[in-house]
Amino acid sequence: MAASSLVIFGTAEIASLAKFYFEQDTDYKVKAFTVDDEFVKESTFDGLPVIPFSEITKKFPATDNHMHVALSYNKLNKLREAKFKQCKNVGYKLASYICTKSVTWPDLKHGENCFVLENQTIQPNVTLGDNVMLWSGNHIGHGSTIGDHTYFASHIVLSGHCKIGKRCFFGVNATIKDFTEIGDDCFITMDASITKNLPDGSVAMGAEGTILLADDRRAQAIKKSYFKM
Repeated sequence: MAASSLVIFGTAEIASLAKFYFEQDTDYKVKAFTVDDEFVKESTFDGLPVIPFSEITKKFPATDNHMHVALSYNKLNKLREAKFKQCKNVGYKLASYICTKSVTWPDLKHGENCFVLENQTIQPNVTLGDNVMLWSGNHIGHGSTIGDHTYFASHIVLSGHCKIGKRCFFGVNATIKDFTEIGDDCFITMDASITKNLPDGSVAMGAEGTILLADDRRAQAIKKSYFKM
């Protein structure tokens, strides 16, 4: 397999950034971009061809190319999850990027399609699931696990031995106490301070860590507004 050949799913800012990081800091060479057919607006993006997804396996087959899904946290990461599965279902291996300008240890475990940018401090015995995105400058404490399709913004402190669920979003400067468990589909806002376990679907706001449960109308309204759900 020509593992150095890469196709990026997406044609927006994150896709352009992914191309830069993969080409500057890995052996991958980006060959093309792809999106669902109805979202093809131009024939090229960032100097490379844009291929309708219905044609991608013919022009850049999975036997010779890897894929990376470069999308944001729309719909509380459910869109990223859906496109991850879509690309897997047609046979692509999904490439991860772990920046060499971050601190990691040899026992770091990670799934496919992770995107981990510079200046992370990732301590020993950390596990990242599939499709985890860590923007720049986070601290990931020892023994912690981050579930599939979760998105960390920048300068988040995740203390040791925490367990984070699937499809969560963590805003800038959020802080999570050690040995904390956070369920699936949680929204941790900017500057939130988390000192206790959160059930699925929670929203945590502000320095005092105000918690709104999944069935709270305010939580539903906030997530609907922020993630266009």
